[in-house]
Amino acid sequence: MNQRQTLIAGALLGLLGVALGAFGAHALKSLLLQNGRVDTYELAVRYHFYHALALLAIGLLMEKFNTVLIRWASLCIVVGTILFSGSLYLFALSNATAFAVVTPFGGMFLIGGWALMLIALVKK
Repeated sequence: MNQRQTLIAGALLGLLGVALGAFGAHALKSLLLQNGRVDTYELAVRYHFYHALALLAIGLLMEKFNTVLIRWASLCIVVGTILFSGSLYLFALSNATAFAVVTPFGGMFLIGGWALMLIALVKK
């Protein structure tokens, strides 16, 4: 992903993180309580928002460290956030454990994104 795409993705994920957090705290609260998944939903929102901020940071770092590694890092963070938080949102709302199977793959993408960012910064 290039700098513009990374910054747009970070801003969009941030917007969605705040919206989904508020929606979960209010409109979905009774469903989440019924499913016993308030903590799961809150974890999804927390990681979602952390990685939105990470994407904004990566986008800003691209000014100085615009390498293939940092561009791949941004893509991994986007994919990881969608898989990790997305699967937890679906799991919390549906209580279907099939969604939870995807979560570790999202986590691996997130770890990979952070690792690629680290390598890009160390190599420069």
